[in-house]
Amino acid sequence: MTNDSRARVLARIRTALADVPAGADSPAAEDPPLRRPYLPAHLPEDRPTLLAALAENLADYRAHVHRATTRELPEVIGRLLREHGTRSLAVPADLPAGWLSAVGDVRLHTDRTDGTDGSALTAEVLDRIDSALTGCTLAVAETGTIVLDAGPGQGRRILSLVPDHHVCVVRAEQVVASLPRALPRLDPARPQTWISGPSATSDIELDRVEGVHGPRRLDVVLVADPPA
Repeated sequence: MTNDSRARVLARIRTALADVPAGADSPAAEDPPLRRPYLPAHLPEDRPTLLAALAENLADYRAHVHRATTRELPEVIGRLLREHGTRSLAVPADLPAGWLSAVGDVRLHTDRTDGTDGSALTAEVLDRIDSALTGCTLAVAETGTIVLDAGPGQGRRILSLVPDHHVCVVRAEQVVASLPRALPRLDPARPQTWISGPSATSDIELDRVEGVHGPRRLDVVLVADPPA
């Protein structure tokens, strides 16, 4: 670099930094708050509206949506597994035990990652398992999207990606209106899986093929109890 080139580069740097407050280059300095002059949601945020919108948008993605109360949930799960012909089921180790009370003689494969009483399920094992059952961390009504982050009742993301059939339980209080409502509730350090319908892709002629990148069938159970 010639002296003239170096001088021009340094001059541009000084110009760019001219309006930066003193001390702003410190690692402890905070970015100024961003202005967000947009509507955080386009839906009324009452629970019935959010659940109806989520169900409609999930169905648009060809997911199968079912409604249940907390009391009805085990029977609904059992029925979905029977209808699918499920003989083997993958579940996270901390799945609520009550969810499995009506699965009958389905063989359970528990994904344990704490080193006790078994081991984590491999992709090869999961590929031979008929279905997976998990919870979620939240769902977005406007986009029909379910988010898993390996939190309680969800297990590792591989559970929701490898088996051909995924049953996901969404509680009413986990449903938010929009992405701006969802993001503050998520931990960016956690491994997130965003699901909008069953896995699908289309070729140049728009022939849709399901099950290429993940489950071919997605059953979503929306759990809401009537007001006390």
